[in-house]
Amino acid sequence: MADGTLIIGTRRYSSWSLRGWLPVKLARLDVEEMVIPLAGGVTAAVKAATGGTTVPYLEHNGLKIWESLAICEYCAEIEPALWPEGLAARTHARVIAAEMHGGFRGIRMAMPMNLFRDGAGLGQTEAALADIARIETLWRSTRAQFGAGGPYLFGAAFTIADIMYAPVVTRLLTYRPDIAADTRAYCDTVRAHPLMVEWYRLAALEPKEWLLPGYETSV
Repeated sequence: MADGTLIIGTRRYSSWSLRGWLPVKLARLDVEEMVIPLAGGVTAAVKAATGGTTVPYLEHNGLKIWESLAICEYCAEIEPALWPEGLAARTHARVIAAEMHGGFRGIRMAMPMNLFRDGAGLGQTEAALADIARIETLWRSTRAQFGAGGPYLFGAAFTIADIMYAPVVTRLLTYRPDIAADTRAYCDTVRAHPLMVEWYRLAALEPKEWLLPGYETSV
């Protein structure tokens, strides 16, 4: 019997679910996964399953965690390597993870996560492009300071910092704004991570009935 349950939303669209699922997999938690199709807002199914209004939602060994960054921190208690080694690196990782968690509304609103849409040229609002410029700067400076020895933000290990920005990677791949070569290389690296490959594979298997027209046709 599994040690708990991870409840997530439609993989095609749910950026926060991706941020919860990745650390659970990296920490090798033995949980059953439940996917609830999203409907562009809070659904009765989410309330019934979680007691709240959001996904992801993790129950593990009797503990209940219903917020993505908290799930990341919980998983890091079990698998400390989810944060980079060294006080300076861990501090910087937490800062940029928190900035992602609390900010970048421009890109969130203009370029909603949609793994398989051909969104080239869409969503390129002034606010979204400003967010992308800031993200590129963060990634570049982080890699310069801490990324020696590997392709991720903090080197060889795929950490919570990478997890928090993974949905941004999907957006950049979907909407294809003009980005620098090093940004593109990082996006390609994250996309090729085995867990990202698995997330995309499972998303492609979701029923067509789960598609949301507004997410597929909005500009």
